[in-house]
Amino acid sequence: MKKLQSTSLNFSVLSFRSGVCVFVICVCECVAAISGNLRITTVKNSSIRFIIKGRGMPGRGGMGRPPFNRPRVLMLRPPFDLILAEPAFPRCKPAPDDTALTQALLKRHAELCPTPAEQAAVLSLVTKLQTVLDNLVVAPGDFAACQLEEVRQVGSYKKGTMMACKNVADIVVIMKTLPTKEAVEGLSNKVNEELNKLMRAEGLGNVSSACHERGFTVTAASSAVRVLVTTLHHNLRKLEPEVHLDYKVISSHLAAIRHSRWFEENAHHSSIKVLIRLLRDMCARHSGLEPLTPWMIDLLAHHCIMNNPARQVLPINVAFRRALSLLAGGLFLPGCAGLPDPCEAAHARAHTALDLPAQDHAAATAQTLLRVVARGGHRYVLGLQAFEGGKDISTEITVWDGVVVSPLAPAYNETPEPMDTDEKEDEGPDGVAA
Repeated sequence: MKKLQSTSLNFSVLSFRSGVCVFVICVCECVAAISGNLRITTVKNSSIRFIIKGRGMPGRGGMGRPPFNRPRVLMLRPPFDLILAEPAFPRCKPAPDDTALTQALLKRHAELCPTPAEQAAVLSLVTKLQTVLDNLVVAPGDFAACQLEEVRQVGSYKKGTMMACKNVADIVVIMKTLPTKEAVEGLSNKVNEELNKLMRAEGLGNVSSACHERGFTVTAASSAVRVLVTTLHHNLRKLEPEVHLDYKVISSHLAAIRHSRWFEENAHHSSIKVLIRLLRDMCARHSGLEPLTPWMIDLLAHHCIMNNPARQVLPINVAFRRALSLLAGGLFLPGCAGLPDPCEAAHARAHTALDLPAQDHAAATAQTLLRVVARGGHRYVLGLQAFEGGKDISTEITVWDGVVVSPLAPAYNETPEPMDTDEKEDEGPDGVAA
């Protein structure tokens, strides 16, 4: 039997004497019936020639080789969502009356909304600061510390989700030049000088400016504006850590512009803003949910309100329960599909900014709060009624109508497990190493 080297198509030529010709033909017909890759070409001079074409056995690497090099695919699975699965699980009885939760949600939201006086104070300061910065973009004059490209409003003030007693707005300044620390300080001094001129002309009090790692903050009597400094995209690769602002900080300011633009186009419904305020307040009061960023909360609120089979706005009580259920079901846990980030590259997930302990703690806290809400303790979860001694209800053992709700223990352990080794030390009769 003679075997030739195969080409990229893996051709092999085999020759046999007439004594085994009939046997070989039978075997070849069986292989051809199974794989479909065998073709008999000639039968001549008491010999048979046939060709095996294709890759042979399934798998990479040729005939008979198992697929060792095949890449492993990571399958991300979404948590169970009763709203999306409702067509497959129709109700057997009418939905329970949820009027108490709805009224509590609306009452708490009214407390979280800023007063007209707070909104007017922030609006006045933002308008004056925007005017000063726009003048520096159009006609900088003798100002040479830096060159400004654009000024954008971002954050909760721009989105319409500002909270009561938090009269702080955000403005992103895009520089044409590199954002050095000296340039930020020079811009802060110039803005402070021009803004105080406008304030004195209107008979108002002076403002102050203080620099920090993200830019600088302009503070008035009853409001403040954070000026976040960034630069153009093509300048990012030129940044030096010792001279310029931090790369991650500057990139986050560019992302804030994308977030505000997306929110303005897709999440302008009032129910989404109501749910955002409620979730932010709940995250601020419960330690396990504190690591959730405002952008994660925005995406979660939009998903819970708008993402349903009917593509209709869900009631606020249904959306609130859905948000807690998704968090408790592992929406922000490793291996879960989570929420795609519409402002980043494909397959980016918003919850990947959290470390593993924070993801575990958020899911455990949401499970505890969901059980409390299910037993009628929504007033404590929403903050309408303080728990005993002002404690965090998600960290205490509570009893609701005879049902004990206890916080869950962490499932993630940062300490690596000891590895088993074959080498063991000799131990004495009392179990002590010799």
